[in-house]
Amino acid sequence: MEGNRDEAEKCINIASKALEAGDKDKALKFLNKAEKLYPTDRAKALLDALTKNGSSTGNGAYRRRAADGCENNNSQPESESQDSGGGESTKSFNKEQVEGVQRIKRCKDYYEVLGVSKEANEDELKKAYRKLALKFHPDKNRAPGATEAFKKIGNAYAVLSNPDKRRQYDVTGGEEPSSPGHSHTGGFDFHRGFEADITPEDLFNMFFGGGFPSSSAHTFSNGRTSYSHQTDYRHERTEERGDGGFSMFIQLMPIVVLILVSILSQMMVSPLPYSLYSRPSMGQTVKRQTENLHVDYYVTRDFKSEHKGAALQQIEKNVEEDYVSNVRNNCWKERQTKTDLLYAAKVYRDDRMHKKAELMTMDNCKELDRLNNLFRGG
Repeated sequence: MEGNRDEAEKCINIASKALEAGDKDKALKFLNKAEKLYPTDRAKALLDALTKNGSSTGNGAYRRRAADGCENNNSQPESESQDSGGGESTKSFNKEQVEGVQRIKRCKDYYEVLGVSKEANEDELKKAYRKLALKFHPDKNRAPGATEAFKKIGNAYAVLSNPDKRRQYDVTGGEEPSSPGHSHTGGFDFHRGFEADITPEDLFNMFFGGGFPSSSAHTFSNGRTSYSHQTDYRHERTEERGDGGFSMFIQLMPIVVLILVSILSQMMVSPLPYSLYSRPSMGQTVKRQTENLHVDYYVTRDFKSEHKGAALQQIEKNVEEDYVSNVRNNCWKERQTKTDLLYAAKVYRDDRMHKKAELMTMDNCKELDRLNNLFRGG
């Protein structure tokens, strides 16, 4: 009896593939054969589901293999492709999961898939999707066709949550006779012009921040494009991050250019050979006085040997202009402050503020008067 166990597993695998292809007769044939060879809970669950609910995938094209593994003990095991149901043959599942998958596949439109009314709002759609996505995720539900059901649920939510696509879907309707090329998808072709903009796994990750931990690779077919969860998905995310970094660099380019221009301009402009105040950090500590207005300024120790004649006269002229400009500005501030104090003293009748205004020395204004007298020759 134990020696027939492997052959029974092969028959169950073939029956699972026949279910996905919509071939009920072939599935029943190999499930019955598996039960005769070696009774298992898996075969019994599938038989009960088929007997109770029938096939939900319709009468699809009959897909024959080159050889069936359990027909001959000397034949090689049937090759299992790594597609959406590739990991199901070695995973356990229960009767409830099988019936759930069959129910999803029997649905006629997207509203029925999510189990909501046509008047359902966005919150109701999200609530229904969360519940079903967790229940039918391929890493949690190992029943035959669970990946197809999960994909169907994701596509339903992606379409109904998009106002434009939902409006178009409501107008055209959900049911459509299956063409031979799409007979394996069930009672209606849910790819016909209503492809989701993202993969079912992407949509799941948006809701739950990542899928269930699994070492298996799930491949989802969405319209005309195929997505691999562990290869193409990561590659696309890597490319998006690369593009985002380049876009950020382009946006920051003007700021970088401004900083570079500022640094270069400071490097190209030579410092003034004088200062109106002592600047030890620049070496301008030697005190000098202009010949005309007798303005004090500070230079380096090498200033006298480097600047003579007309060059020295131009420097002293610049010193006097800078000095006069500073004195004029400071005088204006002193007068403004005194005017404000006198006005406030008058408004608030504050003698202390009035006295403070009268006691202001106005040093810069006095210096400005002195300079004006020198200009006039006084």
